[in-house]
Amino acid sequence: MENKEVDEAIEHKSQKEVIEDQDDILVKQMCEGLDTYRKNRFSTFLSSFMAGLEIGFTFLLVAIVYTLFEGQIENRYIPYVASFVYPFGFILVVLGKSVLFTEQTSLLSLPVISGKKTIGELMSLWGIVILGNLVGGYLIGASVVWIGPKLGVISYQGIENLAAHVNHYSRDIIFVSSVLAGWLMALLSWIITSTERASGKIMIIYMITFIIAIAGLHHSIVGNIEVFAGFLTSDKISFVDYLTFQFTSLVGNAVGGVVFVAILKYGAFLANNSTVK
Repeated sequence: MENKEVDEAIEHKSQKEVIEDQDDILVKQMCEGLDTYRKNRFSTFLSSFMAGLEIGFTFLLVAIVYTLFEGQIENRYIPYVASFVYPFGFILVVLGKSVLFTEQTSLLSLPVISGKKTIGELMSLWGIVILGNLVGGYLIGASVVWIGPKLGVISYQGIENLAAHVNHYSRDIIFVSSVLAGWLMALLSWIITSTERASGKIMIIYMITFIIAIAGLHHSIVGNIEVFAGFLTSDKISFVDYLTFQFTSLVGNAVGGVVFVAILKYGAFLANNSTVK
């Protein structure tokens, strides 16, 4: 076989191996998404409710950092310090297999894109997941607001500063920021599927959620707790402010996960399988 033929054979084999890896991840994601559709809706609600509670530990740790460093360093540096503890709630949720909306956007939309489920079924399931996440967030947020100051680890001023930092942007900035965060969270779900070891999963979760935190991107479920806590403790955040933030961040997260992960990766899958035999 001539050198040119050898090179072509190696390239063809390499392409097929890459596509097989991509196919394997896509199939696993599709199966996991379909499995969620098959589950009892009350079971899904409870799992999403637990995710809303568990992600509250991110809020707890970040609020502690805001309180601890208030007056110790310049306020503009506190969010960067808090970025190092932000991922811990996500580690609890993802490794615990609870249902978090932003991790599920791509996962649950793939069966719709492939024609196995309808948009109506997707909206219904998303509604259950979002409701569970939000209710869990309200409960843990209110609990932290009550117990944190009594334990002396969180101050109302720290909570107010955190909520103000999250919510002070214009709606268009929050939307685009949420799109990026949703993209990263859906990518997290995709990459986790290809990783078997718990240590590897923890590194992936930490890396991606650290990017979200240090870049100041908006996560609708953590942000729900942060802004809701600010509404409970400060007159600077109204209920309308909270609702506007929540709607904007939810839509942005959904767009990021569906468009930049589910649709593009499924499109790449179709394109590759139509050109490489």
